[in-house]
Amino acid sequence: MKVLHIITGLGVGGAEQQLRLLLRRLPVHCDVVTLTNPGPVADGLRADGVSVTHLGMGGNRDLAALPRLARLIRRGRYDLVHTHLYRACVYGRTAARLAGVPAVATEHSLGERSIEGRPLTRSTRALYLRTERLGSATVAVSAPVAGRQGGWGVPARRIHVVPNGIDGSRYRHDPGVRAATRALLGIPAGAFVVGGVGRLVPGKRFDLLVRAVAALPGVRLLLAGDGPEREALRGLAERLGATGRIHFLGECDALPGGPHTGPHTGPHTGRHAGPTVPAVLDAADVFVSTSAEESFGLAVVEALAAGLPVLYAACPALDDFSREPVPGAVRVPGGAAAFEAALRHQLDLGARRLAPPAVAGHYDIARSASGLLGVYTHTVGAAPAVPRVRPPFVTPVP
Repeated sequence: MKVLHIITGLGVGGAEQQLRLLLRRLPVHCDVVTLTNPGPVADGLRADGVSVTHLGMGGNRDLAALPRLARLIRRGRYDLVHTHLYRACVYGRTAARLAGVPAVATEHSLGERSIEGRPLTRSTRALYLRTERLGSATVAVSAPVAGRQGGWGVPARRIHVVPNGIDGSRYRHDPGVRAATRALLGIPAGAFVVGGVGRLVPGKRFDLLVRAVAALPGVRLLLAGDGPEREALRGLAERLGATGRIHFLGECDALPGGPHTGPHTGPHTGRHAGPTVPAVLDAADVFVSTSAEESFGLAVVEALAAGLPVLYAACPALDDFSREPVPGAVRVPGGAAAFEAALRHQLDLGARRLAPPAVAGHYDIARSASGLLGVYTHTVGAAPAVPRVRPPFVTPVP
């Protein structure tokens, strides 16, 4: 089987790094097309031996990308097209139909009111549904995402739940990496450190985390990620007098190097010469996720795999796994004051490492790849030939 993956961009992000991790496990030939931004994850994919093509799409309204993409699919003689992220799903499913190739789409980041951190408008939803019909199957990364798609009117027979996965070996605690990362960042060995990972967008509510840490004298925050809220968060830290204790690390690679890179190759092996995500978790004493709405909650699962106590507002991965509390994970309802109180309790308990709970093993990337392969096999084997037709719309992506 030969599969073409189409993704909106390949900057450092959860969906992008999940794609790279999956391609290391899928036992089929896979190539990748990025519509825009062939960023750090593109470099990593090429280091893994994956062919990456940059389509050079000019923007959301670049309809000329459709015939270029359809020609690329036909010339590659692909058996299946797999799309990731909203713009790639809209253009990729349409191009696959033009080329007469079945398409699978993964919905990585669909909330009740937002998609990929942006407000979910009526036009966005309408275009999503119109192009969803052009594909053969839709993959949801959690049961809540599947429920939202079903509520929109996507037929249940077309929805497959394949959870995200992690490579737990990359998150095993390494005291040497902890010491080296803290030294790199100028953090005293005995300091109590809070970790946060994610795109700096309003929906992640990192302002609550900044306020909570600022209220705790001596506590440090390592915030791995970048986005439009970066300067606002820096300004907030300055106003609260916590600039020296809050470290904005920017984008941090989760999977540096090529296919034979070990779980820890040092704290600063990423493209930006900063610490990797596993190194950030090694350096931390507790992990906090303030996001009120998540599609899966991958960063929470990674932190649990690293043996960290976790405070979180929402995590479908934990809800789907068990109705009972997951050892080491504490749900925190409320705002900055609630997270401050929860952090004070962790501070009283002191720095400690926990045994990774069963949920970390449950969401192993090998299991995710196996589930996805099942979707591929069903789609290619059971679906009739897809006719090449002119798409029933010319509306550009909003």
